Amino acid sequence: MRKERKIAENVRKPQGIFGRKIAKEMNDHHESLARWGLTHIKIEEDYQILDIGCGGGRNIYRFAKSIHEGKVFGIDYSDTSVKVSSELNKEYIKNGIVEIKKGTVSAIPYDDNKFNLVTAFETYYFWPDLINDLKEVLRVMSEDAIFLLVNEMYECENPEKMENTRKWAELCNFELHNPSQFEKLLTEAGFSNVRIYENVEEGWITVVASKKSNN
Repeated sequence: MRKERKIAENVRKPQGIFGRKIAKEMNDHHESLARWGLTHIKIEEDYQILDIGCGGGRNIYRFAKSIHEGKVFGIDYSDTSVKVSSELNKEYIKNGIVEIKKGTVSAIPYDDNKFNLVTAFETYYFWPDLINDLKEVLRVMSEDAIFLLVNEMYECENPEKMENTRKWAELCNFELHNPSQFEKLLTEAGFSNVRIYENVEEGWITVVASKKSNN
């Protein structure tokens, strides 16, 4: 149990040598989940992209390879994650394609209406004020931009998955939501066109939402 609690603490916020290990392992552990989640959107070559809670940096690296006229930004509130992510993406940072900095979802360090796509892979569990943090995400999205939320754990109809999911939710001290709750939260925060995709067998969920047009 002590080891599991240490893992849980560093999944929430990687720190030190053990945190570096966790951040790097998350790149591999979440690869299939991330690939599945990304099948639900289309990324244009000129997108300005923000990844919130960039962790080990694999998704930033993936985005940087797929755009040619845009730029990829990453933020994380963990110094360790910022370092690991920056190391993985050092060539893209050097070439001006990627920017990674310390920051929180509650006070995203970028201007209004900046991004065409904002992503959050396995991070919303740890957001301190979910509705207000979602509103902050909305603030930095441009008109008709896309928000992609991809999670490995949620309240699904797979009893085998739920046993392990509830265990880690308790260890990491976060709340789980079902699909209708996701839709309600995003709608309340001001998003539109909320779409929910489930992989019940794996216990995965992807939520795609848009910023309402001013027209």
